[in-house]
Amino acid sequence: MAGAWPAAPLWDLNYGNWPRQLAELGLALLLSSLIGWEREAQQKSAGLRTHTLVGIASALMMEVSQYGFTVVLGLQNVSFDPSRVAAQIVSGIGFIGGGLIFVRRDAVRGLTTAATIWLTCAVGMACGGGLPILALAVTALHFLVVRGYPLLSARLTPAAAAGTFEARLTYRTGSALLPRLMETCTLRGFRILQVKVERLPGRTDDAARVLLELEGAGDPLRLTSELFQAEGVLDVEVTAATGDE
Repeated sequence: MAGAWPAAPLWDLNYGNWPRQLAELGLALLLSSLIGWEREAQQKSAGLRTHTLVGIASALMMEVSQYGFTVVLGLQNVSFDPSRVAAQIVSGIGFIGGGLIFVRRDAVRGLTTAATIWLTCAVGMACGGGLPILALAVTALHFLVVRGYPLLSARLTPAAAAGTFEARLTYRTGSALLPRLMETCTLRGFRILQVKVERLPGRTDDAARVLLELEGAGDPLRLTSELFQAEGVLDVEVTAATGDE
C-alpha cells in the first residue's frame, strides 16, 4: 500500500547505532552521578538519585529525538525536527527545579540545587546528542563553580558582609525570657529568619531549647557572649548555617 507506515524490526541490532547510544547513556550516567554525588555530600534536597535520573532521562530523550523517528522520514508529507524534543526537555525540567525552590519569609533556599538539576539535564542532553567533550567540560565547570567559587567569594567578600547563623539556646522557661533573647539578637544587627522551640523531657528544671536562624553582619562571638550572660540561659551555641542560596 502506498504511503504505508514502515516499521523497524523489534530486535534489529543494526538499527540506530546502538553501541554508540549505549556509550552515550553510560557517559550520561557517570557524569550525572558525579554531579548528584556532590549535592548528596552537601545534604541537599535533590541528591545522587535525582540528578542521575535526570541526566540519563535527558540523554535517552535526545537519543529518541535523533533515532526514534528515522523510520518515518521516507513518508510523504512528513517533516522531522529533532530540536523540538530538546526544547521540550528544557521546558519540562523547570517543574522539577521549581519544586526545589522555596521561600521562607525573606530567605530563598534551593536556587543552587535547582540550577544544578538544570545543568545535569543539559549534560545528559549533550551526552545523548553526541557531544561528549562539552558534557565533560560542563561537568568539570560545575565542580569549579560549586566548590571553588565559595572559597573565592570568602576572599573577596568584606568581613562585614551579612551572614547566616544558627543559635541554639537552652534556657529555663516561665520567665518570658525568649522574647528578651530575640530582642538581643535584633539589637546586635541580626534578623531572625526562623524560630523553633522544643521541650527537653527528663529535666527537672523545666528547660527548653530554641533554635534561632539569624542573618546579619553582626559579630556572632559577641552575640554568643551576651546571650550566655542572660539570667536563665543554660547553654548557647552559635554556628554558621549551611543554607543553599
